[in-house]
Amino acid sequence: MLFSFCYFALRLVLQFLALRVRSNDSRDLEILVLRHELAILRRRTPRPVIRPIDRLFLTAASRLLARARWHAFVVTPATLLRWHRALIAKRWTYPKRRGRQPIRRDVRTLAVRLARENPRWGYRHIVGEPKGLGISVSPTTVRTWLRESGLGPAGTRREMGWREFLRIHRQQVLAVDFFTVDTVWLQRLYVLFFIELGSRRVHWAACTASPTAAWVTQQARQLTWTLADRQEPFRFLIRDRDSKFTTSFDDVFRAQRIEVVRTPFRTPQANGVAERFVRTVRAECLDWLLMLNPEHVESTLSGFVDHYNTHRPHRGLDLRPPQSPLPVRTPAASSLDGHVQRHDRLGGLVHEYVLAA
Repeated sequence: MLFSFCYFALRLVLQFLALRVRSNDSRDLEILVLRHELAILRRRTPRPVIRPIDRLFLTAASRLLARARWHAFVVTPATLLRWHRALIAKRWTYPKRRGRQPIRRDVRTLAVRLARENPRWGYRHIVGEPKGLGISVSPTTVRTWLRESGLGPAGTRREMGWREFLRIHRQQVLAVDFFTVDTVWLQRLYVLFFIELGSRRVHWAACTASPTAAWVTQQARQLTWTLADRQEPFRFLIRDRDSKFTTSFDDVFRAQRIEVVRTPFRTPQANGVAERFVRTVRAECLDWLLMLNPEHVESTLSGFVDHYNTHRPHRGLDLRPPQSPLPVRTPAASSLDGHVQRHDRLGGLVHEYVLAA
């Protein structure tokens, strides 16, 4: 449209100049001078550079002169006709789109993300999920994207690992483990504990200097008695390959329809929740106290476990304790001075802060 407008305006200007009243003598003299100057320029420059604006001007001027007088132009008549045809073609020719429109890059990123997060989904399932979001793509295209990203068909991308297994079943998984405590008399005591993976609640068992198979099995029976009234029963028990966990220990849980899952060799991260509790109880309690005997160890750990379950905030639970005895209250006064009380546990080793009644 812009070229057409300029071309039309230039034609009007030239017509206006041509219709001006001028004497024939002055016009002939001016034409003679211009022809001579043009001959001089042609001798100096073998091939002049013609810009698009020059082409536009010469093409418009050619419409006002007869073809017999086109020899006055610096280009040949065939060139003028070619320029004119190109100008008309540019006026009436629209840009053509060839092939399909390219798919947005974010759609490909979404398809690869769905394949990585859902290794059991096939190509059509991956296509159907974005379709609910108003995004259409073919299964063949998704297959090509996945191959370029190094991902194969469903079932071959990635097997279920321990992290995904525990995340899915954590509300129905119970873990068990041992840790040791050395007394001031250099006696080594073995502490057995159970912990829920979903709520991080610790079920206290006991400690002993000689963890025999009969003693460990008896602790398992006592735990199953306390879990009899649980609304949602446990389905899995995670334990390591310690020889203290015998077949009779596993039979106690199998009788309750709890499947015993043993961790791989030398893989403590497979029972990471229990290992994290051992680190916590050592760093916050046992490393700061001198243990005298099994009774002292049991009373100390009993107090810490109660603090761990009812008050201590957990990062895995959005800084909430596994089981809070009272709902969280907000202070009525604008200032907290005098409204927060401190409760000491384990002789002042552990502090708990609550709002005053």
